[in-house]
Amino acid sequence: MVVGRVLAGLGLLFGLALAGCGAEAPAPAVVEDAPAERTTMSVVATTGMVADTVRAIAGERGEVFGLIGAGVDPHLFRPTRSDIERLLAAELVFYNGLLLEGKLTDALVRAATAGTPTFAVTEQISEDVLLAPEAFEGLFDPHVWMDPRSWRETIGVVRDQLSAYDPAGAESFASNAEMFAAELDRLDAYAERVLAGVPEERRVLVTAHDAFNYFGRRYGFEVLGIQGISTESEAGVRDIQRLVEVLVEREVPAVFVESTVPDKQVRALIDGARARGHEVVIGGELYSDAMGAPGTYEGTYIGMLDHNVTTIARALGADAPEGGMDGRLGGGLEGP
Repeated sequence: MVVGRVLAGLGLLFGLALAGCGAEAPAPAVVEDAPAERTTMSVVATTGMVADTVRAIAGERGEVFGLIGAGVDPHLFRPTRSDIERLLAAELVFYNGLLLEGKLTDALVRAATAGTPTFAVTEQISEDVLLAPEAFEGLFDPHVWMDPRSWRETIGVVRDQLSAYDPAGAESFASNAEMFAAELDRLDAYAERVLAGVPEERRVLVTAHDAFNYFGRRYGFEVLGIQGISTESEAGVRDIQRLVEVLVEREVPAVFVESTVPDKQVRALIDGARARGHEVVIGGELYSDAMGAPGTYEGTYIGMLDHNVTTIARALGADAPEGGMDGRLGGGLEGP
């Protein structure tokens, strides 16, 4: 049964439909008669980060389809009729929650109320871990995946719900979950090591929108986004001018564009700083709200963050290996 923040990903629309945000949402249907013998269960996930996490834990017992593809902004994603049909036909649905999938909310509500077990992977993360920026008006920042240590807390939700639906696979799901958690720990250790090499005065991460606050908290970076947490917000001239001042006064050497956000405003920062006599370069293109292309290393959750960590470290002066944690980088984004 999901209440309050737990159903935040189904959002305010669900709350309004129940005559108030504090109302209790109907629990997802419990499947009593899952097939005794199965090949694979059909699972739909919203973002690539959620899909990759579910895929890692489900292993061969689940066929996982990600609705929101590479380079697609989940804040703005609108489902097609076929997307809605796929949600309704799924045996299980996993989504990020915390209002990330804003325009997908109606479809998630429809799937849940039609009886499809539908779960927010962030539902068990403690509010002590979640960030609630003042500008987000009392809601939580949904970009938890930017900190692998915090994202680790989603593993239990996926493992437990897969096991509840497919008890015969529980041992496999538990084993896969342990292996994936170990991979996240290894990634976190790599990130901590290489990012520690960025000089203190250069630990300013300027990006297109505020997707990196969990990253900044974990690794000791000040994060400045041109837009707010949602890309639906608009940055004004004052926002650009404010950040130009920061770039010039603190001699920030590089800013970053994002794969799901147009780079126009980031380039305006560079032009503004140049007009003030300070040269700033684009340090690279980061994955923020979507992963890389399917089939590439950067098209996995581990590869996405490895790319970001390595790109940021190298651009801001740390001695990070060009190929990343395992020398596997290079199949994703090219520099702008």
